[in-house]
Amino acid sequence: MTLNEVEAGTEVIVKDIHTDDEEMKSFLFSLGCYSGEPITVVTKKKRSLVLSIKDARYNIDTGLASVIEV
Repeated sequence: MTLNEVEAGTEVIVKDIHTDDEEMKSFLFSLGCYSGEPITVVTKKKRSLVLSIKDARYNIDTGLASVIEV
């Protein structure tokens, strides 16, 4: 399942990043979003999600969230 399918308030473990875009993979890695890392979906909005990764919060759009398999 992708990150878009996770309910708000749920902690999940990242399984994989499904994209051939190396720049996107690098960006997600810089946020701390990589295979094996626990992340929490704090809130969901119409076109974005607020994630808690390690000790930080990030707002990402649903397009970016769709490549993150959990």
